[in-house]
Amino acid sequence: LLLRAEPRELWARLGDPAVHEALRLSLVTSACATVLVVVCGTPLAWALARREFRGKRALEVLVDLPMLVPPTVAGLALLLAFGRMGLAGEALAAFGVSLPFTTAAVVMAQAFMATPLFVNAARAGFEGVDDALLETAATLGAGPARRFVRVVLPLAAPSLLAGTALAAARALGEFGATITFAGNLEGVTRTMPLAVYLALQSDLDRAVLLALVLLIAAALLLFALRTVRPFGRGGRDARR
Repeated sequence: LLLRAEPRELWARLGDPAVHEALRLSLVTSACATVLVVVCGTPLAWALARREFRGKRALEVLVDLPMLVPPTVAGLALLLAFGRMGLAGEALAAFGVSLPFTTAAVVMAQAFMATPLFVNAARAGFEGVDDALLETAATLGAGPARRFVRVVLPLAAPSLLAGTALAAARALGEFGATITFAGNLEGVTRTMPLAVYLALQSDLDRAVLLALVLLIAAALLLFALRTVRPFGRGGRDARR
């Protein structure tokens, strides 16, 4: 991609409104999907890491399934579940809500495919928390919520950060489930990967530009993942 790109041509094409729109939509939807994954995935990862309950193995399989099935299959499943005649779609239609081929559908598809990456990383972080530290905090009068915030989160922060970065990168690059469930509507559902696919049919230079933007974004996320360590003192503070 770098060898194929002409810097002067690429710089000129950065002003293309279609490029701006695809980039804006990708950043907004992937950010929303990442927030959704973190909010819903954190308690799920905690339950899988620290609790035993009936159906746990089945839930683990369901969590990991999006990593194994083709994204188009995942998109088809979402369409059959939330389409107008789907399992949940009919109930939503009664309230005037239609999800397929909307920006919300893009967020759902991205979150669905990114969830396993965050949950598995967060689960590993939670499993690594020493039970003795939690017991000590309990003897000092810390309730469950306080123990989670002051002990668990600082110790598991590197894993949570890793999972968040991986989920964000996966959401940003999602293609198959998005085009199947949300379609390819300019300004509504046409994210960067879809714009690359469309440009490849008629404008190779634009496709190269969009692909390079995605490549740089993924590289920056991975670089941040390997260099930034938030809560750098969190683990030591929790142990004290």
